[in-house]
Amino acid sequence: QVQLVESGGGSVQAGGSLRLSCEVSGLTYRCMGWFRQAPGKEREGVAVISARGDSTYSIDSVKGRFTISRDNAKNTLYLQMNDLKPEDAAVYYCAARVSSNCPTVEPLSRTGFLYWGQGTQVTVSS
Repeated sequence: QVQLVESGGGSVQAGGSLRLSCEVSGLTYRCMGWFRQAPGKEREGVAVISARGDSTYSIDSVKGRFTISRDNAKNTLYLQMNDLKPEDAAVYYCAARVSSNCPTVEPLSRTGFLYWGQGTQVTVSS
């Protein structure tokens, strides 16, 4: 049984930081990604990381502020978010793809991401 469980969301002021975690069980060595969905908006890909963790891609709006990483020994995915802005506020989801390779074109496609967590809320106040 595949399970993805996010944690680490919360409320911060603009400029603050949060670290999201996603514990994965039931599958290994897949491309993993973080997506987010703000109220009234489409779910968008934020960052992805290859199965080995040696390749990452982030969307332009978070480059230099967000870092995706993974610890395969712990089956855990991370998203370090620094210098948060009000427009980063959303429900953040981790997802696992069916393959080990990741999309590398913006917008990051949800195609192939079959396994999803329940989401964790990130609120950023100005």
